[in-house]
Amino acid sequence: MTRDRILDQTVNRLCDAPSFRLMVNRLAYDKPMPSVDALASLVDLLRSVLFPGYFGDSHVSAESQRYAVGSALNRAAHLLTEQVERGYCFVCTHQDRGACEECRTRAQEVTLAFLERLPEVRDLLALDVEAAFDGDPAAKNHGEVIFCYPSIRALTNHRIAHELYKLGVDVIPRIIGEMAHAVTGIDIHPGARIGRRFFIDHGTGTVIGETTIIGDNVRIYQGVTLGAKSFPKDEKDRLVKGLPRHPIVEDDVIIYSNATVLGRVTIGKGAVVGGNTWITTDVPAGARISQPPRENVQQVV
Repeated sequence: MTRDRILDQTVNRLCDAPSFRLMVNRLAYDKPMPSVDALASLVDLLRSVLFPGYFGDSHVSAESQRYAVGSALNRAAHLLTEQVERGYCFVCTHQDRGACEECRTRAQEVTLAFLERLPEVRDLLALDVEAAFDGDPAAKNHGEVIFCYPSIRALTNHRIAHELYKLGVDVIPRIIGEMAHAVTGIDIHPGARIGRRFFIDHGTGTVIGETTIIGDNVRIYQGVTLGAKSFPKDEKDRLVKGLPRHPIVEDDVIIYSNATVLGRVTIGKGAVVGGNTWITTDVPAGARISQPPRENVQQVV
């Protein structure tokens, strides 16, 4: 069989409807899907606005900042409106064309509402930078934290995604969250509610689930899981969505590396959870939780 014949048959098989029925979401009126590349550009623009000079144009000065920020925001607004509309179309089930205009208008309104929240997002990120600097003796200055710490990269994406999540945007917040996950190894669902001055030290392998609530001045380390203990099903044996199923971590808590906290449990204010622990019940405020000492373990010298 010739190469062209093999290619032709392969294309036919790959384009046969049953072969991709679970892979392709049929969009309303063939609207394009959200673009990962466009969203990456959007996040880059927003990072240049939130941390001017650190990302984007490194020559931004006090005199030129207003123009640089305005230009970046203008481009970000166009990108975000388009991608939010595509996110709506991605899950749309309407069959009338009037619904498309409604989604466009809604996307424009959401974009403006999001832009209004950016000063508050920056304030939160500034506090996250402060927490990282205060919490890590290896940090030489705040600029190093902004440039180098995966916690700040992940939280930048998260705080952007969380605002969009609260505004009811479909799909886009998850994509933005997964971008940071791919780069940092920190997996934060955009639905997670995270307070002020949050620091993830090192961060690789950290997982924070959708309904997690984290208070102020919380520090966690690499490999920590704030996850769900069980997944209830309905009468048709399908997972019930949207239930509060992840932990509540109150203010001033520290959770050390590779600790696993599962279910809708509360880690009380000021508690310290040691490394490699497994938590499935509430932890009282101020408690110190650690693994029991291992007996009969030979010490290797």
